[in-house]
Amino acid sequence: MQVTARRKTAESEITVKVDFGPRYKNPKKGLQTTMPFFNHMLEHIIARGEFNLEVNVELKEIYLTHVICEDVGITLGKAIKEYVEYRLQDGIVGYGSAFAIIDEAFAQAVISFENRAYLDFSHPGVKIPLVTENTNSEDLKTFFEGFVQGACCTLHLNINKGNNGHHIWEALFRAFGEALFYALELREWRKGITSGVAGAIQTDVLIE
Repeated sequence: MQVTARRKTAESEITVKVDFGPRYKNPKKGLQTTMPFFNHMLEHIIARGEFNLEVNVELKEIYLTHVICEDVGITLGKAIKEYVEYRLQDGIVGYGSAFAIIDEAFAQAVISFENRAYLDFSHPGVKIPLVTENTNSEDLKTFFEGFVQGACCTLHLNINKGNNGHHIWEALFRAFGEALFYALELREWRKGITSGVAGAIQTDVLIE
C-alpha cells in the first residue's frame, strides 16, 4: 500500500510518498529535501519505521530551511494520518513508544494518534548544539512540530543523554521511527478500535 500527500503554498511544494511494500534497494535515493543532514535523519525513520519514504521539495522563491523542515513534517504527518484512519478497520494499533541510542546519546519517543495535536519536546540537562552538520537544531525540531500538526497526534520526545549533536538528533529520529513502527502495526484484536477510548471523532459544522 502507498500513500501520497502533496502540499502547496506560496513558499513551497512538498510531495511525500509512504510505501508499505517491500523495502527499496536504495531507500535513501528518494529523499530529496536539498538538506543532506535532514535527509540522513529521515533515513533513520525509514530504517526504524520499516516503510519506504520518498520526499521531494520544491521552493518557490527563497531558500528557507525552516520552511523545508516544517512543511515536510506537515505533509508526512498528513500521509500517516490518512493511513491510520484508512487502516482502523484492519486493527491498526495507533500508538507506540520506543527508546533509541547511539554511543552516548539516548532518546525516547511516545506517540498516539487520537486527533489531539500536541508536542512535548524535552531535553533536561542536555545541551543541544544550535547547529549540527550545517543544520539548525530549531529547524529539526520544527519538523516534529509540523508532523504533529499534519498528523493531529500527540507526540512526546525526550532526549535523556547526549553531548554530540549528530548523535543526539540521530537517537531521537531513531526513536521516533521505531515508535511509528509500533503505532502502525496491525492487530486482529484491535479492528475498529481507536487508540483512545473516545472512539472515532465526528464533528459537524454548519455555516449559514
